[in-house]
Amino acid sequence: MSNEPEVSGTVVTPARVVIAVCLVAPFVAMLWVGSYTKTDPAFIGIPFFYWYQMAWVLISTALTMIAYKLWQRDQRARSSQKGGASQ
Repeated sequence: MSNEPEVSGTVVTPARVVIAVCLVAPFVAMLWVGSYTKTDPAFIGIPFFYWYQMAWVLISTALTMIAYKLWQRDQRARSSQKGGASQ
């Protein structure tokens, strides 16, 4: 029995930090209600409260897509490292 700690497969990389930020940003933006509870500035007659939330629908979609692509790249890099190390 060894006293060495068991190494987990979880590694914090810069890509994973960016993924986390991309996924957490929409939640923070929507939960911080005080930042958008106003009517001005209006955009084509739509009060700020509404168009801000609709803008975050599009922003969230883009951020989720970025996070997904980064996750795919990270997984390919990890699998190629494991495959290259075992051969």
